[in-house]
Amino acid sequence: MIEVRHLETLLAIRDGGSLQEAAERLHLTQSALSHQLRDLEVRLKTPLLNRRTRPARLTTAGLRLVALAEDVLPRIRATELELRRLSAGRAGRLHVAIDCHSCFQWLMPTLDAFRKDWPEVSLDLSAAFSFAPLPALGRGDLDVVITSDPETLDGVRYTPLFSYELVLAVSSQGPLGSARRIEAEDLRDQVLITYPVDRSRLDVFTVFLDPAGIEPAGIRTAELTPMIVQLVASGRGVAALPSWALDEYRNLPGLHICRLDDGIWRTLQAGIRAEDADTAYMQAFLEQAQRTCFETLPGIRRAD
Repeated sequence: MIEVRHLETLLAIRDGGSLQEAAERLHLTQSALSHQLRDLEVRLKTPLLNRRTRPARLTTAGLRLVALAEDVLPRIRATELELRRLSAGRAGRLHVAIDCHSCFQWLMPTLDAFRKDWPEVSLDLSAAFSFAPLPALGRGDLDVVITSDPETLDGVRYTPLFSYELVLAVSSQGPLGSARRIEAEDLRDQVLITYPVDRSRLDVFTVFLDPAGIEPAGIRTAELTPMIVQLVASGRGVAALPSWALDEYRNLPGLHICRLDDGIWRTLQAGIRAEDADTAYMQAFLEQAQRTCFETLPGIRRAD
């Protein structure tokens, strides 16, 4: 019943103080404005303007609609502006979730650089360790998911960022301290230290231990990479991590790094919705992410 033009009309009457002034503000004839006002009064079955006064004044019902106009019209205009920016590819939302504890190392610099070039894009970052991020991406709750375990989902596509080698950190004083190559069987009597996530989301299980049917002697968790490294160096267990995540600790006393089999390589991917794939700011984010990765992470290589 109530249209935007009706709200604009009542607001113009209030601000202009008369029908004639309101008509001029709206670039209408006074007759057209009066007809529009009467049409709304018929729809609402209540007078909106007291025409007996000079000048005519808005009734209580009219003032109520003016209050509505003051609330709604600015929001409509702001949304129209946002939609124009969206259509130009300059504005939007980029809610990113990471399914990788070590990814903060390169993702934060990526977001900082991206924010400078795309200030009108709303950024948000969350860690997807306690929920399933890819279904959330499909629902529209997220816009990008960084993962090494892509799932086939309708409407979701993946862009490879880089490939990395999964390596094993062990104590140099332990039984594996001089090994250069580790087989799954070697971990049967070891305590495996991992991040506190489900084993189905840990590469060391999905691509190394589970295919060989090997279960480690025990599992211990730690939240942060430095904590895991210190536990390993002190002989509390072993840990499989991306090679680039261990690079700064290679000279740490007590730490030794081994290859898994002949080298296990994984690919980190950015999952996005297909409908957003060609958006200018999404393309810019993916390009910035790849650029930052190859500028800051040692030992990675380009993915197919």
